[in-house]
Amino acid sequence: MAALKNDTFIRALLRQPTDYTPVWIMRQAGRYLPEYNATRKRAGSFLGLAKNPDYATEVTLQPLERFPLDAAILFSDILTVPDAMGLGLYFVEGEGPKFERPVRDEAAVRALQVPEPRETLGYVLDAVKQIRGALDGKVPLIGFSGSPYTLACYMVEGGGSADFRTIKTMLYARPDLLHHILDINARAVIAYLNAQIEAGAQAVMVFDTWGGALSDAAYREFSLEYLRRVIAGLHRSWDGQTIPSIVFTKGGGLWLEDIAAIGCNAVGLDWNIDIGTARRRIGDQVALQGNLDPNVLFSPPATIAAQVGHVLRQFGNGPGHVFNLGHGVSQFTPPEHVGALVEAVHSLSRSYHRPLRG
Repeated sequence: MAALKNDTFIRALLRQPTDYTPVWIMRQAGRYLPEYNATRKRAGSFLGLAKNPDYATEVTLQPLERFPLDAAILFSDILTVPDAMGLGLYFVEGEGPKFERPVRDEAAVRALQVPEPRETLGYVLDAVKQIRGALDGKVPLIGFSGSPYTLACYMVEGGGSADFRTIKTMLYARPDLLHHILDINARAVIAYLNAQIEAGAQAVMVFDTWGGALSDAAYREFSLEYLRRVIAGLHRSWDGQTIPSIVFTKGGGLWLEDIAAIGCNAVGLDWNIDIGTARRRIGDQVALQGNLDPNVLFSPPATIAAQVGHVLRQFGNGPGHVFNLGHGVSQFTPPEHVGALVEAVHSLSRSYHRPLRG
C-alpha cells in the first residue's frame, strides 16, 4: 500500500514533533454534508450505506474532498459487532438503533458467541481495504469499535436509553451475567480491531460512549477493566508500522489517570475538562485528543477561531495533541463552519510547534 504523504496525525499520537496540530472530527462523514445525504439516499438506508463497501468508501472520502483534514475514519457503526452476534440490528427513523433480540436473560447471555470478523463483518474489512487504496497515502485511516461496556448497553437495553435502567439492574443484581457479556464483547472487539488493522487501518479508536454514566466503582469494574483487556490484545504494529490506539470515555474526566495507564497511546477528552488540566495530569504519558464543544460550530467563523485558539493555548507548546471535538459533529452544523475549524487549527497551531527540518 502507498506510503503516507501526511503522517502528522500518527506522529502526534506517538507524541513525536509535528509542524502543526493535526485535526479530524468525530462523525466527520455524516449528515451535516449534503453529499453524504445524497449518497445515503442512493443507498436506501443507513445500513444499506454501512454494509456496502463502495458506498462506505465514498462517504469516508467526502469530508477529505472538502476539507484538508489530517485523518480519515472508516464509515461504519459501533453496533456492527452485536449485529454480527445475531441480535438483529435495525434503525427506526427518529429513534436510532434497536435490536430485535436484546440480551436480557441467562439463556440469551450464555448463547452469545464471539463472531469471526472475516465471516460476519467482511463488508467492513472490504471497506477498509478499499478506502486505504482510494486514499493512496494522502492521510492515515482510523479504524474503530465501541467499547465492551458501551456495546453491552445497546445489547441489554435493546437500543438507546435515557437512564440505562435495564443494564444497571443487571450490573447490580446479576454482575456475573454482565461480566460474561463483557468478556465476549472484549474478545469480539479485539478480533474486530485486529482484523481492521490487518485490512489496512493505521490507527484505532475505542468509543466508550456510555462508560461515563457509571458510578466510580462500576466504571472501574465494568468498563475500564475491559478497555484494558482490549488494548492489551491489539496489534501494536503491523506491516512494519506502529498502530496507535485512542480510548475515549465520554464523561471520563474523573478517570484520566486510570485510562492513561491501560496502555493506549492517546486519551480522548470531551469538552467538560480543560485540556491544559488534562495535560498536567496525564500528558507526559499519552497524547490527548480533543476537545472543542461541538456546539461552538454553530457560532460565526471568528468565534470558532477564537475558541480553537483557546483550546490550543490551554494545551500549550509541543507535540502530543490531536485536535478534535469533544463528541460527534451535529448534523445541523453548517459545513463551512467545519472548514473554518480546520483552517483555524492549521493556521493557529503552528506557533506552538518547532518547524521540522527535512
